[in-house]
Amino acid sequence: MHLPTPEAVPDTPAQRSADKRRWLRAFNLSLAFVLLLVAVFSAQGHFDVSPWTVQPWSVEGLLGVLTAPLLHGSFEHVAANSIALLMLGTLALGLYPRATVRALPLLWLGSGLGAWLLGDPGTRHLGASGITHGLMFLVFVLGLLRRDRASIAAAMLAFMFYGGMLLTILPREPGVSWQAHLGGAVAGVVAAWLLRRTDPLPPRKRYSWEDEEESMVPLNAELEHDQFEPPRPRDVPVLWNRPERARGVVVRFPPRDER
Repeated sequence: MHLPTPEAVPDTPAQRSADKRRWLRAFNLSLAFVLLLVAVFSAQGHFDVSPWTVQPWSVEGLLGVLTAPLLHGSFEHVAANSIALLMLGTLALGLYPRATVRALPLLWLGSGLGAWLLGDPGTRHLGASGITHGLMFLVFVLGLLRRDRASIAAAMLAFMFYGGMLLTILPREPGVSWQAHLGGAVAGVVAAWLLRRTDPLPPRKRYSWEDEEESMVPLNAELEHDQFEPPRPRDVPVLWNRPERARGVVVRFPPRDER
């Protein structure tokens, strides 16, 4: 799939300033969400979080679809998710601001519904790891679909740091909600497909050799065929022929005496 590419525009100081503000805004928004998770985790010791978790196949547990990503079970849990959210959130919001804002509700609900539909009854699921998986799959799949330089670079960065998420969407460790991971990942893939055209492609410089290649198109199919097809043997000119020599006798035997 090749999306339409706009004409190249000069890299002006105003454009560089706008890009800097966009990435700084993406970092600040990601940091604000991380601080919210830390604040909620600090307050968890003062109230029972069980009613706010995802409880599979329970009507009461549907409330956790909205609230469970804000809750965490331990400091290590919130720390790991905070680092992933800060990195992947900044990458997604900085490169795809419109698509990421529209995809976040889908990632949030997909994570919770995945845990609610696929989890075992009687279990409780909480944490923002489903959203982190959704962001990674969003950035990675957008790179595969858009295929411009910035998108491919972002997809490679996301895969380099969090490519292991491709394995954590399947059951591996007890106590880890792979169901929420899978729900967030599916939501990220769906969001990438639906929102791949939301953000405009960055300006692309056109090089002179690209114009030269287009101007070197063969005039007709026969010329293109003859250009790459070797000639037939009888069409190759003969530059030298071996001279014919008369056959002589090497060893002469005496005639056989017949009686």
